[in-house]
Amino acid sequence: MEASTAAALLPDDHAQALLVGRVLLDAGPTPVLVRDGKLHDVSATAPTVADLLERDDIALIDGPVIGAAEALGTPGGLQLLAPIDLQVVKACGVTFALSAIERVIEERARGDADKAAEIRGDLEARVGSGIRSVVPGSDEAASLKAALIDAGMWSQYLEVAIGPDAEVFTKAPVLSAIGWGGDIGIRSDSHWNNPEPEVVLIVDRTGTPKGAALGNDVNLRDFEGRSALLLGKAKDNNASTSIGPFIRLFDDRFTMDDVRAAVVDLHITGPEGYTLTGTNKMSEISRDPTELVRQALSEHQYPDGFALFLGTLFAPVQDRDHPGRGFTHKDGDIVRISTPKLGTLVNRVTTSKAAAPWDFGIRDLMRNLAQRGLLA
Repeated sequence: MEASTAAALLPDDHAQALLVGRVLLDAGPTPVLVRDGKLHDVSATAPTVADLLERDDIALIDGPVIGAAEALGTPGGLQLLAPIDLQVVKACGVTFALSAIERVIEERARGDADKAAEIRGDLEARVGSGIRSVVPGSDEAASLKAALIDAGMWSQYLEVAIGPDAEVFTKAPVLSAIGWGGDIGIRSDSHWNNPEPEVVLIVDRTGTPKGAALGNDVNLRDFEGRSALLLGKAKDNNASTSIGPFIRLFDDRFTMDDVRAAVVDLHITGPEGYTLTGTNKMSEISRDPTELVRQALSEHQYPDGFALFLGTLFAPVQDRDHPGRGFTHKDGDIVRISTPKLGTLVNRVTTSKAAAPWDFGIRDLMRNLAQRGLLA
């Protein structure tokens, strides 16, 4: 990874933000708080981020200073890990009208990028305005569904876009997410794929959203387009989930309304000089973030909390190599996902086979914490 600066990766108002993260020390993975421009090791009080987020006194917790925030992202700076640990990683799909249309395109193209442009134009002309105007689960949405069925245009993706039930799935195993600066993995046998810049809510064991971070949910359009039953293979691969750089905790300066209003920018720089930019405007989400949390919790419990990707408006249609084929990643792409109040998440693209193997699981973490005397 190329060098960055703390100013580039932290929120614009980081001096007023309460940030929670994890860094890799010689002793092992360590929860930290960023306060007054310094990183404080809080592992003696909360050995995991899951423990930390259960506390009501997070703003008052102190710990030894292990580094300066200004050194983050620079050579010799502390290595940032994904800012979650024991939380389950969940994700919501098709939460924006544009992404619904793109999922239908993938389905109808059967994962063939060459067919996408023609299908896109037809679908947008026939159903685009209708999808954008209805509230999911409403009587109007039910009427639109009936009309689309009569027209032979119904899809399982439209069901979760405008029907009563959101798509909520398990994105990645516990402890498998990568953080700022890590290589993000694309399946080596995927030939039509893209990043998914998203806001990620961090929810505690009681179902209370405690804060938010940035994330990249990585989309393999060819796999999921061939069959929705390939969702697991499309979404859960080595290094295919990134979250970071920090969790910003909710307080009087950062609330759920800031999540609802967030504009998430994407910038991709390719090794051949190619660039692509995009935007995910959370104001255009079809379901409120709190409703997505409610549905994730409707008949499940998460005793260690969970991270919930909220979905994305971004769907790249800009051609990269061949007219009509749209965008797909190349090895070495640098992906930057940013919004002023959450900072910037940066990852380099590689294949899931070439990315560093995930070899530090829950038992390894428990053994490490026990050896450090951090478990009560």
